[in-house]
Amino acid sequence: MNVSRRDSLWLINATVVIGYIILSLASDGLAVVRRPNVVYLFADQWRAAATGYSGDPNVKTPNLDKLVTKSVNFGNAVSVCPVCTPYRASLMTGRYPTSTGMFMNDLYLPDQELCMGEIFKAAGYSTAYIGKWHLDGHGRSSYIPIERRQGFEYWKAGECDHNYMKSHYYSGTSAEKKFWEGYDAFAQTRDARQYIHDHAKDGKPFLLVVSYGVPHFPHNTAPKEYAEMYPPEKLILAPNVDKNMELNVRKELSGYYAHCSALDKCIGEMVQTLQEAGLADNTILVFTSDHGEMMGAQHIAPRTKQYPFDEACRVPFLLCYPDGQGKGIRSIREPINTPDILPTLLGLAGVAIPKTVEGKDLSALVKGTARMPERAVLIMSVSPFVSGSNLCEYRGIRTYRYTYVKNLSGVWLLYDNQEDPWQLNNLAGKPGHETLQKELNEKLITELKKIGDEFKPRKFYLDKWGYKVDEGGQIPYDGNAEVQGPQWKEPGRINK
Repeated sequence: MNVSRRDSLWLINATVVIGYIILSLASDGLAVVRRPNVVYLFADQWRAAATGYSGDPNVKTPNLDKLVTKSVNFGNAVSVCPVCTPYRASLMTGRYPTSTGMFMNDLYLPDQELCMGEIFKAAGYSTAYIGKWHLDGHGRSSYIPIERRQGFEYWKAGECDHNYMKSHYYSGTSAEKKFWEGYDAFAQTRDARQYIHDHAKDGKPFLLVVSYGVPHFPHNTAPKEYAEMYPPEKLILAPNVDKNMELNVRKELSGYYAHCSALDKCIGEMVQTLQEAGLADNTILVFTSDHGEMMGAQHIAPRTKQYPFDEACRVPFLLCYPDGQGKGIRSIREPINTPDILPTLLGLAGVAIPKTVEGKDLSALVKGTARMPERAVLIMSVSPFVSGSNLCEYRGIRTYRYTYVKNLSGVWLLYDNQEDPWQLNNLAGKPGHETLQKELNEKLITELKKIGDEFKPRKFYLDKWGYKVDEGGQIPYDGNAEVQGPQWKEPGRINK
């Protein structure tokens, strides 16, 4: 534990103690206000456009369509680095992938980082994590002991498993591998609902994170009743989908939507449980995803992420908070980025934000008590693994209107997402857009300077952190591979 991490936890604990003292000295007539619970639900690879409320002509998401009517809807939420482990590390720490070194899949997030579970726990919360973790780097089916759970107490999680009808998890202090009964999203939801009921009246707020594996591929494993909802030949494809991929896209998209609708059922059950338990009016509820899925757009095959196009980097983000219940839908056009999520949740919960956090607290924006200048948020791929011929290192920004991206050769992409929502007309280098391109480039430089990233080739970052990758550019993730991660003290250790 380094000094800044220890000092941050001390500050959080001190804030809680002072709050208790103030309440104990107050008059008997003062109502004690319990901190809000936090329920954070996130999918794996659910892109922003794939909901009924976003206008998708195919997918059926009645529960999300209902939830949006009482949520704050961030219509331009993006994944800072649209792949699983980097997003999760950024979510937990409120920091950027180039700051933590967590910019690739299957790395180990070390204890030196101050994480969400630890922060909320220090503020007096019970903490729980259910589902996919993907931050341990010791092999995708390996047991994750308590000391590597980053402050989460209740634990029913596995590192990474996409066998949705028989996915594994570990619970408590047991190293026995267990398996969710049936379709794992349904089983995980049942467990999460039970946790809510068990903690509804214990006088202590809780942080509950549920990390679902769907709609990440394989797409042909959704429950039959949901798969039958989406005959491939009846699907309406987006205008930017490659016609040469149409048959494959229809096949994959059918299963993708089936998983989405199955998970929509889970979201509805979670909302209902909060209402049944009498907690809906004192719970911050979030639904989002770690990243999206290209699904044939921009000539990029299904099952692909990592790209800066909206299909991969833009995600749904609905947030219900106690003071905002019942006020109706309110869309926020300013983008929210992955590092912003933790400080925003802390701000809404009234918990001190550690100095280690790099993201922006947007709680005032959520409450509507403050406005802020137009935001430009970073998107990046530091060391992409092989999944497309033109996939390369990039840095870019997303504003509410524009996408601007550079690769190591120069300007790569410039889209006006307001006029060109399917990103069919790349304006980079075209006459008449020189001033806009210059302004966006200056904003990109400003954002990179904030985190000290000079945007160098991937080898620079691999060498800096001492990572060894395979032929596909990935960190090997089987159970016998070398454990790799930032500040790892035993680089020669082999996981047995």
